[in-house]
Amino acid sequence: MSELDPTAPAARTGGRTAPLDDEAELVARAADGDRVAFSRLMEHYQSACYGLAWRLLGNADQAADAVQDAFIHAYTAIDRYRGGIFRSWLLRITANASYDILRRAKRRPSQPLPEPDEGEAELPDVATSNPAAEAARSEMYRHLELALRQLPEDQRTAIVLCDVYGMDYNEVAAMTDAALGTVKSRIHRGRLRLRELLADHRELFGG
Repeated sequence: MSELDPTAPAARTGGRTAPLDDEAELVARAADGDRVAFSRLMEHYQSACYGLAWRLLGNADQAADAVQDAFIHAYTAIDRYRGGIFRSWLLRITANASYDILRRAKRRPSQPLPEPDEGEAELPDVATSNPAAEAARSEMYRHLELALRQLPEDQRTAIVLCDVYGMDYNEVAAMTDAALGTVKSRIHRGRLRLRELLADHRELFGG
């Protein structure tokens, strides 16, 4: 299994949402208070934001709450947006909203996380004529999601942003307010830990 193998399935389920053709204009209009323009932006990136929140929180309801909180914050802050990649800006807000929910949850009695198939986010909905292959794919996703949840929060976030959402190290560093070297270390250690956690299921990942 190569260094990237454990996260390859996740990379196919997240991916990088392409910007809208008129995104710069929509952002400018939204910053001027145009709610229709803002709604178009949020609708376009809703799936990516939900997928990120779900992978960080492991709970469908909490992920939906995080996205709602993120969009409210984005609406109040978009007039202060200073350029760059809008998708990264919005995902950073979503990640912060997810962290807020995690912090609040830590102050409450803990509850077991649901199994991944209760709230899989952004998994491909592709018809298949091979039930065995589809079952193996679902099993692969299940083990991967469970392994991701066992990583420390900082490693899980870096892995998800880099290997699931296709961001480079510099983007991850900017989104997480971490030094570039720290991000590289988190991703390296996270990938190594994933390989350990998934060692008993190498056959599912082509290892």
